[in-house]
Amino acid sequence: MPRWLPRAMVLALALLACFQLASWAFHQLISLLLNILIAFFLALAVEPAVDWMAARGVRRGVATALVFLVILIAGVGFVTLLGSMLAGQITTMVGEFPQYLDSVISWANETFHTHLSRVEVQNNLLKSDWLQKYVQDSANNVLAVSATVLGSLFNLLTVALFSFYFAADGPRLRRALCSVLPPTRQAEVLRAWELAVAKTGGYLYSRGLMALISGIAHYVLLEILGVPYAPALGMWVGLVSQFIPTIGTYLAGALPMLIAFTVNPWYAVWVLGFVVVYQQLENYLLQPRITARTVDIHPAVAFGSVIAGTALLGAVGALIAIPATATLQAFLGAYVKRYEVTDDPRVLGRGRRRRGSSLLAKVRHTLHAEHAPAPLKERRRAEKQEERREADGRGEDGDRGRNDDRGDGGGEGGGRREGDGPDGG
Repeated sequence: MPRWLPRAMVLALALLACFQLASWAFHQLISLLLNILIAFFLALAVEPAVDWMAARGVRRGVATALVFLVILIAGVGFVTLLGSMLAGQITTMVGEFPQYLDSVISWANETFHTHLSRVEVQNNLLKSDWLQKYVQDSANNVLAVSATVLGSLFNLLTVALFSFYFAADGPRLRRALCSVLPPTRQAEVLRAWELAVAKTGGYLYSRGLMALISGIAHYVLLEILGVPYAPALGMWVGLVSQFIPTIGTYLAGALPMLIAFTVNPWYAVWVLGFVVVYQQLENYLLQPRITARTVDIHPAVAFGSVIAGTALLGAVGALIAIPATATLQAFLGAYVKRYEVTDDPRVLGRGRRRRGSSLLAKVRHTLHAEHAPAPLKERRRAEKQEERREADGRGEDGDRGRNDDRGDGGGEGGGRREGDGPDGG
């Protein structure tokens, strides 16, 4: 057995063990890594506001705390309004449930000629197996639900702490990162960092502005229709429609439609029509003007990035996909050489001809070229000019040859005269 084989086997086993350990550690820390990634993008989003206050004499730690305090107040206010709305709606639905049940039973008796009563329906409903099983499962899952809620609160606190540290110690973090890189790499890292701050902050602020506009517009509609909890519903539509990509508008419009339906079924139709019309106005009028200077990416690229982010990281990937794609696009755009595009109709999308008309035009052009006398005259004139050039060239060659012959003859005669001179002497 070769001497190197035992060492190679030990090295392979050691590498396999290190890989398994690293894989196990990665799977155990995947939740923490996702929280750090969310915190990093959140810190990039709030860094412009922190830099603005720091440039005016406010310490970075205090400025970061003020920004997060504003975010906390806004989040608590939104949750409070939404919770009060849901609690009020649930209370109203429970109080009016007997009336709803009576109306449904009356409609069923008149339509299907049955003899149902509310007491009979309630007894059958309360004694049903599926309801008792649902109550038991809910009671058994209380601990699981509580653990999930506590885990979510812990993750939220983790994200808040990491994002606070990233935003407050941003310059120190950049300095520590650049200290291990050569100067050329340092410039690239700093440029990428600036692009990430600009694109992420621009994405957040542009979405916040559009959420404000959307919330006000839907609030005005709901207030005109007399739908209850119009402020909370307007805030709900604005935030959900802007910060949940692609399908957020339709998810946000479902709740106002449901509550409007309890007031008047036709109000739900009005809300649906307004949501659809406003979405088109936002896509073609508001969004291009607001996001043109912040997150300038094609809608198809944005949609594909959201799908890819969701497939890779779930809901977290869907939230950070658009600013990450915009940052990558802006960073790579500096290394792509671009040229001026010609004013060709095929590039501009104009002047396209049908295939049949193009072939017909070619046939006409060929027939015209064969039967037109002008091109034939031009060819004959060119042939005559070529013949004249050849004749002139032959004449010049003949004259040059005769001159050379004359020169040779004169030289020989001179040589004889020189040779005759001494003899004659």
